[in-house]
Amino acid sequence: MADLAAALLEPLEAHLLRADTLRVALVVPVSGVLGLVGPCAINCATLAAAEVNDAGGLLGRPVELVLVDGGRPPALVAEEVAALARGGAVQAVVGTHASDVRVAIESTLQGRIPFVYAPPYEGGVRRPGVYFLGEPASRQVGPGLDWLIDHRRARRWFLLGNDYVWPRLVHEAARDHLLSRSATVVGERFVPFGTRDMARLIDELAAVRPDAVLLNLIGSDLVAFNREFAASGLSCARLCGALEEHGLLAIGGDTGGELYAAMGYFGSIGTEANLDLRERYVRRFGPQAPLLNGHGHGCYESVLMLAALAERAGALAVPAIEAVSDGTSITSGRGNLTLSGGHVRQRVYVGRANGLDFDVVTSC
Repeated sequence: MADLAAALLEPLEAHLLRADTLRVALVVPVSGVLGLVGPCAINCATLAAAEVNDAGGLLGRPVELVLVDGGRPPALVAEEVAALARGGAVQAVVGTHASDVRVAIESTLQGRIPFVYAPPYEGGVRRPGVYFLGEPASRQVGPGLDWLIDHRRARRWFLLGNDYVWPRLVHEAARDHLLSRSATVVGERFVPFGTRDMARLIDELAAVRPDAVLLNLIGSDLVAFNREFAASGLSCARLCGALEEHGLLAIGGDTGGELYAAMGYFGSIGTEANLDLRERYVRRFGPQAPLLNGHGHGCYESVLMLAALAERAGALAVPAIEAVSDGTSITSGRGNLTLSGGHVRQRVYVGRANGLDFDVVTSC
């Protein structure tokens, strides 16, 4: 992973000597439970930066990305980002990483520089200078819950997630939605990152026999759980809030027809914009490159949105961007995205695992 980062992103010392460039911190995990997100995210951000530069750069200056490992403890990541900002080493932040890391970065930056956050998140109050491209919990979970209730008669649900802010608030939204559909929550668990005893969780499921499980585990924890589940012989639907193509590959694929993911993007979306993006991605990185997926694609969007915000404001100062952010638009693999109140509203896709890919069964 270090070799990949070195090949794509110049050392910070080189950036500090080049005053003509505009430097952007790219915060993605290249270690820890979400480390599998890193390769595609770096590729997608690099592609977007190249396209911005080919179009004349950001505010007339070439964009350069400074990699920050977002897979470490939140306080460490936030302090590194804040130090880069204080020293003038970066003028903005983009990326995809866990929400506890995002909250720490927001708190430490205090709106000094713009921050575009790509993945699904828990919703809530937005700080000035922070722009969200992912789906809030209240939007993300509903379509998948409804589809499984309507098509798989999933009335009894078990909620399982990692123990941090995003799963907790996703579960809150899910409980409200299930109640509105006269469905029942028969169990709920939060587990720390790096949980090894997945067999115990499988035993808990077997004891209550749910119709479906809402899985808000992330990264390698999500992979480990699904591997253990497949080996257990249990049968029930699983709806994941953070499963993308590389996670599915790490699981070994699924042919049971009961593994689902709710995301704002899958690499298999058949839009003209996405087909064009996939062609450009493969042309740049080759046919063996990491698969396009929701988390990586979000980094592509975040670089483009930052450039669009700066162009519209004529500056990277947060007050200038805040004044004009509403209505700022980009086109990505999932179509047109327009900011309103610091958020975008886009379709949520529900995909069913079919081997090593996802078939979209519904969208909303």
